[in-house]
Amino acid sequence: MIANQDPSASGASPVPRGAAAAVDTLEAARAELAATTLPLAVPEAQEARQWIRESLAQLDDYVIPRYRSLDAPLLAVVGGSTGAGKSTLVNALVGFPVTRAGAIRPTTRQPILLHHPQDAEWFEGHRILPNLDRIRGMVSASPVPANQAGASPDAQAITSLVLVAHDNVPQGIALLDAPDVDSISDDNRRLAGQLLAAADLWVFVTTANRYADAVPWRLLLDAASRDITVAVVLDRVPAAAEEEVRADLQAMLDRQGLGEAKLFVVPESELDALGMLPHEAAAPLRQWLGALAANAAGRADVARRTLNGAVKAVSVRLDGIAGAAAAQDTAARELEGGCVEEYELALSRILAATKDGALLRGEVLARWQDFVGTGEFFRTLEQNIGRMRDRMGAFFRGEPAPAVKVETAIETGLQAVILDEAANAAENVDRRWRSDPAGRQLLGPDDLSGTSEGFDARAAAAIRSWQEGLMEMIRTQGQGKRTQARWLSFGINGLGAALMVVVFSMTAGLTGLEIGIAGGTAVVGQKLLEAVFGEDAVRRLAQQAREDLHTQCQRLLDDERQRFLGRLEAAHPRSGSDLARHAAALRRLAEAA
Repeated sequence: MIANQDPSASGASPVPRGAAAAVDTLEAARAELAATTLPLAVPEAQEARQWIRESLAQLDDYVIPRYRSLDAPLLAVVGGSTGAGKSTLVNALVGFPVTRAGAIRPTTRQPILLHHPQDAEWFEGHRILPNLDRIRGMVSASPVPANQAGASPDAQAITSLVLVAHDNVPQGIALLDAPDVDSISDDNRRLAGQLLAAADLWVFVTTANRYADAVPWRLLLDAASRDITVAVVLDRVPAAAEEEVRADLQAMLDRQGLGEAKLFVVPESELDALGMLPHEAAAPLRQWLGALAANAAGRADVARRTLNGAVKAVSVRLDGIAGAAAAQDTAARELEGGCVEEYELALSRILAATKDGALLRGEVLARWQDFVGTGEFFRTLEQNIGRMRDRMGAFFRGEPAPAVKVETAIETGLQAVILDEAANAAENVDRRWRSDPAGRQLLGPDDLSGTSEGFDARAAAAIRSWQEGLMEMIRTQGQGKRTQARWLSFGINGLGAALMVVVFSMTAGLTGLEIGIAGGTAVVGQKLLEAVFGEDAVRRLAQQAREDLHTQCQRLLDDERQRFLGRLEAAHPRSGSDLARHAAALRRLAEAA
């Protein structure tokens, strides 16, 4: 393996000031692009993820390195379809069998980069194609047996680039033999695309009977859209068909915007014992490449044209990715908003149940009536609040259990309301998320339509914590000597039960006899508390109790909804909000060149 080298340390020219500013612009765009994630299953996501991969590869493999090294040799990538004769053509160009060619598919497994020995410094480091290790190869005049030419399509992915130096390669240009663009190996196809994207110019090889195939033309059209310099080689052309085939292919190139592409014809020829074409078969292409290598201004024009086209192509992708990122943001907001809305509705329904007297039905109301007595108690209340306090004080001191039963009944009733509303919220969120592709992806096979495990115990604990806080408020409020004597005479549990009833006793929602009973109980509790603490203090106590209950319920539901929102946070979509700005900056960069 050859160590990474800095071209400037090996004789390369320093980056000009204008190019340095361009590199800064490109690196800023690359950083934003690399940080953009599109995890949600929205319609635009899959294609945009591919655009991210392609754009990062284009920037890393070609655009940024080329801006940093504008005077580096041109890289001509020889690509084409399976069996088109790419390797045989490369061998013919350099005059030695340096690349593998054979009948087994895929043929080209290891990419080989041929360069002049004096250009080695440009390629031995990781200036271009930084993710591929370097291996130094040697030229051999021995033929490569066909049964050793290829490898299984399931072979390990290629991670290295073979460098071969030879004087027959013109200084100023390098040739890279790429895998088949339509290879049966996924890794080969991906690598072929990566190598072509790193090229200053393409030497695209096809044959007389395959030049109209769809796959090559998709790549050629991509080249046209990026204004890449292309040389098309029509290989294995029978002499009798050369004029007709050449004319037809040239017409196709003209129609597709590739009329300026150089077209070379390699006639059908017998290979020699080393598997080499006759020297004259590739002479026109060899001469064209040599002339280009010898012309510094011509090389610069090719590099500048391809570079500007690549920058424009990246800017177009950035705009598309920005749109996909915006769709991610919209999907995330909708999922989050739906979840928050359902749990806020659940909280509002729980709190409504604590305000409208609904909790005073059934068991709570029965236990309260057991606690305060029946009609005689109310008559006592009407006659004299002081006498009622004495009676209540004796009642509380003698029988504390009924007050505890009130608390327990309230805990049970409130817990049932919380469990029911939390389950409804979970079911609604699960249904809403599963109706959306992004939400369905986040939920996967998991069923979150009910409350989480242990939620009933947590709800009970939260209610008891609220009740304990309420008792502590009563103790704190009764710190004065006169007030302390009063609340001690009634008992902390009794006053606590009374305060809970006051909190829950607004009569909206009750009907008939319930109104009279609940209304009476509210008066009893409130008058009792006022007798101990005073009217203003009771109002403050009730308000604080409601706020504390709100806080406890909010915390419970927040924890429950986090089962959903946690999945959204784990997916961590990052919007890439500046991608459109970076796309505009790249367009200006290309236009200014």
